[in-house]
Amino acid sequence: MRLEAITWDRLADALADRLLDLEPADRSPWPRVAFDGAPAAHPGELAERVSEALRVRGRSSLVVGTEGFLRPASLRLEYGHQDVEAYYGGWFDTGALWREVFGPLEPGGDGRVLPDLWDPATDRATRSPYVRLPPGSLLLLHGPLLLKNWFPFDLSVHLPLSTGALHRRTPEADRWTLPAFERYSDETGPADVADVVVRADDPRHPAWSG
Repeated sequence: MRLEAITWDRLADALADRLLDLEPADRSPWPRVAFDGAPAAHPGELAERVSEALRVRGRSSLVVGTEGFLRPASLRLEYGHQDVEAYYGGWFDTGALWREVFGPLEPGGDGRVLPDLWDPATDRATRSPYVRLPPGSLLLLHGPLLLKNWFPFDLSVHLPLSTGALHRRTPEADRWTLPAFERYSDETGPADVADVVVRADDPRHPAWSG
């Protein structure tokens, strides 16, 4: 895949311009966009940049992170604090994401989205209020391992890191999760299925697939 050097600001502008014309395949009034990447790639930062670029262009959006939809610790850590299989398939409450985020944005939905559900620090429900998105607003969902869940994204952005960069930029305490990303690459091929690929092994010099 050929990648083109770009700055983060130009990238956010280019993605925002592309999203302005995005029409959901299922005729939903709310386009849904994935920012998929390991925590070390900081997909949430790009989602926030794009949200701001959309705001400047007069389009509203809601940034949602999957870290707000972790399962309770009793379920997430049932097999230990460093179980790769559990991280790969059981850490994030995909059922709640379908119910509280994607369901309300289906055709005929009311646009009433829950921005987060669970606080991992307190291991309690966040009790955050629902946010009602007017038609035309975009959902910008960011997090790891997103593209293996069959979520109905209208556009997906994947932020891959090389093996060396992923190891280098992942805190030592979290490096036990790295086999999950290797498996994700092998089984899902996110760089092949995503609409846009953004590589930032050196975060000062991102490059994208255009």
